[in-house]
Amino acid sequence: MTRFYFFFMFSYFFGLALYAQPKEIMFSELEQVMATDPKPVVVFMHTDWCSYCALMEKKTLNNDKVMQKLDEDFYFISFNAEQEEAIEYKGKRYELRKIGVHAKQHELAKELAQSNAYPAVIFLNEKLEIMYRHFAYVRSNDMYKLLNAIKPS
Repeated sequence: MTRFYFFFMFSYFFGLALYAQPKEIMFSELEQVMATDPKPVVVFMHTDWCSYCALMEKKTLNNDKVMQKLDEDFYFISFNAEQEEAIEYKGKRYELRKIGVHAKQHELAKELAQSNAYPAVIFLNEKLEIMYRHFAYVRSNDMYKLLNAIKPS
């Protein structure tokens, strides 16, 4: 009975984790996957303290139509703009920097967003050039429209 309970709980939580997000890649993988299968890139920039970021993750990015569109036609990167890990991207090393007494921002977040407003959604083309930046909460139907405007079905 204990094994059954453990298996049930593991399957339940593992299944939720798989269902709950679009497929993600890391910045470190981006150039390699673009070389074999170029697609536009969506970078969702967020922070741990941003309530609108959390709401967007929960509502917008979990919408079935949005997830399907992201998975089929884009590479998706969820990027914490205050993460401590350094990132190698396009031949340059980016690190976390202080921007005030208590505030900090990752150099890559600063370069891509050119702002410290969150949530931010950055769209890159197949050459990794910035196509569009959006700084605010995006509802799922608006996100779906944005995705279709950038890459029609």
